[in-house]
Amino acid sequence: MCYEVWSRMVVVMSTVAASRTQSPATPEAQSPTTPDPSPPRPRLDWRLRFGALSLIWGFSFLLIKVGTSGYAPFQVTLGRLVFGTAVLVAAMAVKRERLPRGARLWAHMAVAAFFLNALPFSLFAYSELTIPSTLAGICNATSPLWGMALSVVALSEDRPTRVRVAGLGLGFLGVLTVLGAWQGFHGLDATGTAMALLASLSYPVGWIYVRRTLAGTGNSHLSMTGGQLLVATVQLAVVTPLFTGMPKHFALVPLLAVAALGALGTGLAVLLQYGLVAEVGPTTAQMVTYFIPVIATAAGVAILGESLHWNTPMGAAIVLAGAALTQVRGKKRA
Repeated sequence: MCYEVWSRMVVVMSTVAASRTQSPATPEAQSPTTPDPSPPRPRLDWRLRFGALSLIWGFSFLLIKVGTSGYAPFQVTLGRLVFGTAVLVAAMAVKRERLPRGARLWAHMAVAAFFLNALPFSLFAYSELTIPSTLAGICNATSPLWGMALSVVALSEDRPTRVRVAGLGLGFLGVLTVLGAWQGFHGLDATGTAMALLASLSYPVGWIYVRRTLAGTGNSHLSMTGGQLLVATVQLAVVTPLFTGMPKHFALVPLLAVAALGALGTGLAVLLQYGLVAEVGPTTAQMVTYFIPVIATAAGVAILGESLHWNTPMGAAIVLAGAALTQVRGKKRA
């Protein structure tokens, strides 16, 4: 889940960098004798917000599982996007921000919305029809591995180092461990697992596209994300009726799960992540990646009663170690 926001960090960092280059305040404005009519309230400590974000995204896979028990995968995804978009639209209204303008910009956002929201959300929902939420959460952790592999091809300025290549190999070794390759992948649904892995691949594809087309547009990260989720909602609103019918009844618990998945896992989580990136930087903020599969596994086992074999946590640890190595940057030469 975290990669859906990593792709948009470029916009955040551009905005933050621009604000830092502005001229400093005048001495009069900085004078301690001038009373501040509205002193800023102390913000919630970033560690608490980091923990909340880890829990929200970690529980997202459980919520998907519960949601698909009562509704079709496309319906779960559509509901998720509707509730998530509503949260961001409300945040935009509070901050009095407008949606981005320009047909070309919206065309790029439509592509980004497909790869970062519509496609991966739908794939994860379909995958959890046949695989446990624990496995889906671990598959999500492979996004940095896919991202490193793709960046070598698509981003000329992002060249691999020996450490990062080793991390890539180690990470995919972890995937094979999770899947129990030595047992011939016995007991796993190949289609569902492939869908979850494709969903994790979709995030870095979208990230690279955003980095090439939407970085430095001059729009705030909130308006860009709100517009992107709005486009993704329209995409699902068009597709869902073509493949699913209206629910015969509205199951309450799955509906609440979808609402929480959208409002918390898609709407609030985006706001939390951007706040963390702006405050502590993307390196620290992206560390949330390493907590998501742990929380997803714990939630699936403790709440849903999903089985857990020794190779699953061991493989997940190897995947996370490999993902961490792929994020190590080589020292720039003078």
